[in-house]
Amino acid sequence: MRIEMKEPQASQGVDPGSFYIPEITQAANSFAAAVYTHSKLPLREFEGARIATAVLNGCQICMNWRAARDVKAMGIANGVDANGEQPDEAFYAAVLNGDYGDLSHREQLAIQFAIKMGTAPRDLSADENLWTEMKSAFNDAEITDLTYCIAMWMGLGRMTHVLGLDTGCEI
Repeated sequence: MRIEMKEPQASQGVDPGSFYIPEITQAANSFAAAVYTHSKLPLREFEGARIATAVLNGCQICMNWRAARDVKAMGIANGVDANGEQPDEAFYAAVLNGDYGDLSHREQLAIQFAIKMGTAPRDLSADENLWTEMKSAFNDAEITDLTYCIAMWMGLGRMTHVLGLDTGCEI
């Protein structure tokens, strides 16, 4: 961990955000819960974009997280985990290894969108070819949903990685 906490709190598993900035941490947790509760994206597209973002962020917790398995631990019932086919471990391995050949066109586009949003957002904004493909495969509500999901994963994943909070996963 890159920041210090008083020993009793650290040993009780309190994260530094809850310790130092509880109001901001509550808002961040609400944003994360909203993504996993209310996203309408099919689970495989959601997870493809999420894992691609985790790779960009270097976040071990996010790379090991599986929405279908873990979202219930957040206290969420019938969230994104109920949105269609559950990815298998071969799907996760493919995304983690950048091997998208066996994924659907929409899954590949969601991943490409996440990667470009995480590495070159200005280029993404100006990429007429990608936007044409996105608009032919996704409706505006889905694109907006995907964009907000990626924004949450990017922000909170990078915070977790930068502060050194992602060295292990309790789930």
